[in-house]
Amino acid sequence: MNTPDTPGREPLSPAAHRAAVAAETARFVAALDGADLSLPVPGCPDWTLLDLVRHTGSVQRWFSALLRRRVQEPPRSREVDLELPADDTGWADWLTASAARAADVFAGTDPDAPMWAWGVDQHTRFWIRRMLFETLVHRTDAERALGLGTDLDPALAADGVDEFLVNLPFATPFAPGVAQLRGDGQTLRFRCTDTAGDWLVRLRPDGFEVTPGARDAAAAPADAVVQGPAADLLLRLYGRPPRAADAVGTSGDEELLTRWFTHSAF
Repeated sequence: MNTPDTPGREPLSPAAHRAAVAAETARFVAALDGADLSLPVPGCPDWTLLDLVRHTGSVQRWFSALLRRRVQEPPRSREVDLELPADDTGWADWLTASAARAADVFAGTDPDAPMWAWGVDQHTRFWIRRMLFETLVHRTDAERALGLGTDLDPALAADGVDEFLVNLPFATPFAPGVAQLRGDGQTLRFRCTDTAGDWLVRLRPDGFEVTPGARDAAAAPADAVVQGPAADLLLRLYGRPPRAADAVGTSGDEELLTRWFTHSAF
């Protein structure tokens, strides 16, 4: 069984997530051809392109280690053999090898196997899905740093919006600002305009809850609305600018919108 999803939108399977990890990594590697790895990455302040590559491959290797061990409690160490390249000419191949390592682990992984995860879905499939969107967002970071055009499949991007929102309430250990997303019933609606995808967030005194599929605005009006094409909505949620200045529209309570985007990024 997959994580909660929006009615009317076919949820992506773990097999689709596995395939997309490989495809997104290949696109990332292709962007690195002839690139200056000292370039700054606007989407990740204070990082160079080399930092971005190292981070993405390291995450893939770390998640692969967790999957191989099927950890049942939070790991006490993040140590893993990264097998870093001997010089700066080997980073693209190293990132390719990182994805190959992940693919080997995926091949022997039952996506429904119980496993510790920091998010809502306590199964191995959580880490496969998380690896995908970590890779996808950083692929777009690399393309933008290099001045390349970037695009995302709408269905894949909508799945990324869902993955971000349903797991965000659990992200406080590494994104402490999320703890500031509290209230007395205020609501925000996030809506894809080019594919099925709609989520209602309700702030409570002890945190917030996310209800996928709450599309009936007449029955469930929201205090603030954020909507746009799935790809641009995903980028905005991750604190990146959309592909066009007017791609994502907002309406409603401006203070609520500012509070959300100030404290929700991770």
